[in-house]
Amino acid sequence: MLEAGALTARGWVARRRTLRDHIDQLDRRIAELVATHPEGALFAALPGAGSVLVPRWIVAFGTRRERYDSAYEMPCYHGIAPVKEASGKTSWVHFRRACGKFLRQTFHEFGLHSIGPSEWAKANYQHLGEDENQSHPAAVRSLAYRWIRIIFRCWKDGKPYDEAVYLNSLRRRGSQLGAALAPATGHRPWVADGRWIPKTF
Repeated sequence: MLEAGALTARGWVARRRTLRDHIDQLDRRIAELVATHPEGALFAALPGAGSVLVPRWIVAFGTRRERYDSAYEMPCYHGIAPVKEASGKTSWVHFRRACGKFLRQTFHEFGLHSIGPSEWAKANYQHLGEDENQSHPAAVRSLAYRWIRIIFRCWKDGKPYDEAVYLNSLRRRGSQLGAALAPATGHRPWVADGRWIPKTF
């Protein structure tokens, strides 16, 4: 039994080594394609995107700009926008399930990763955290929904995202979010027991 177990363990190690080498080859090839892709620089300018999310953004948007007529079609297609239903005098909103799960996860992950490097994203996340009825996943989806509209305009115009331009736009329009973009003094991180707790940094 000991000999059989040792042989099995060595076999699994060899498989893992082969799989790891194959994954490395795929990662290198993806990096090469992103570097030469016409949309690579556009999505690489997004705060918090990084080498993992940029290829996924390219897949989500593609190069056919005529595919989507409005920014609203994107969050609906990828499952970020909620579904509103009504019957008689009753209406309710629920999570969208009919979508590509991997790309929905991409948008969700980007919303979370953007909180650190993006000033307005952090302010928006903190504002959503003030609502005791707002869960962490719902807050991130709301942030991702807002990001989609911004990225859609950058994609349509073929212009990389510029944080300074967007912040000036918020302030110029008199947005409440723009008014809240003073240097942050605190943050409300999400914790596992479902509460928002203040933390000064």
